[in-house]
Amino acid sequence: MTPDNGPAADLHGVPRDLFVPVHSDAADDADEPDVVAAVLEQLDPGPGHNVFVAGAGTGYNAALIAAVVGEHGHVTTLDGDPDTVDAARAHLAAAGVTNVDVVLADPARGHPADARYDRVIATVGVHDIPTAWLHQLAPGGRLLVPLRLRGATTRRIAFERESDGWHGVNSEPAAVMPGRGIGADGPQRIHLTDDHTIGLQVHRDQTVDAAALTGVFDTGRHERWTGVLFPGEALFAWIDLWLACTLDNALMRMDVALPAAHRGIVAPSFNWGSMATVRGADLAYLTTRPASFAPDGIKLYEAGVVGHGPTGEALADETADQIQHWNTHCRNRTVTFTMPTVLPATDPAAGRFVLPRKHNPVVVTWT
Repeated sequence: MTPDNGPAADLHGVPRDLFVPVHSDAADDADEPDVVAAVLEQLDPGPGHNVFVAGAGTGYNAALIAAVVGEHGHVTTLDGDPDTVDAARAHLAAAGVTNVDVVLADPARGHPADARYDRVIATVGVHDIPTAWLHQLAPGGRLLVPLRLRGATTRRIAFERESDGWHGVNSEPAAVMPGRGIGADGPQRIHLTDDHTIGLQVHRDQTVDAAALTGVFDTGRHERWTGVLFPGEALFAWIDLWLACTLDNALMRMDVALPAAHRGIVAPSFNWGSMATVRGADLAYLTTRPASFAPDGIKLYEAGVVGHGPTGEALADETADQIQHWNTHCRNRTVTFTMPTVLPATDPAAGRFVLPRKHNPVVVTWT
């Protein structure tokens, strides 16, 4: 799909200000226009398509998709919050959008009255893909979902049906709000400092003893550099995914407020903080530093790990060893995401990990 005739070409006619007021905190609609366009490119809707949207938000996403599918297409968006539904309906009416139905209902159940859908998209993150979404897709349909894989690692994956199950045709890193009641689980926040400037976001598939981590940053610091170089955040996301699959407690988001960073308590990878893992009273988090050289003018960064706790050195070293293993054996492989009819066994040596779910387990494979 080219920029001239793809979804991005149809976005300019949708008046965003009618949906997202200035300084709004609307979770699914506050994306920059290029991010919105990228999501629609992944979804790949076309003229005449029938589309299901899980999560109404302000109605802006539905309006964008409605512009792409045109007068012969249709969009159905579901949300379980009455106020959200009322607001989305009002915004769509003000914008003159007539080919969208906003329904007050649990999005996890889909909407069989309008199935079968050519496209299904979730605007919020989920942990377990509802089976109704898969059943209500038409042959040749596509599901686009921000899927929390393990810990805090989420990717926006486009799935299509094949003879042996569902295969991801593309994926991108994603940072979205968790959905309510549609297979998602919002994280619990644990404070690591008395002033609450450093905290962990812990998901239900992770185990953290908050009391054991009291004063963890007072226990000394072990720094381990891996020699693994990368040009930017996109490649670092693949390191995160490998660690999410291989570490016992996966990765969790460690939020760091500026005062903590400025006092030198931690050296976070990004302005928001770092990814981290925990084992008992030990914590290890990822960090970076500029490489000493820049081939062809490309700025490179080196991946490192910082450990704290009674045996934080061991946890940091294990994490660093996994980063080096990924770099040696998996960096040049392609990652696939599938929901196969017959589940294989997890085989880390082969780069294959089965992520259990109640309804639709996911297999991540480095091939």
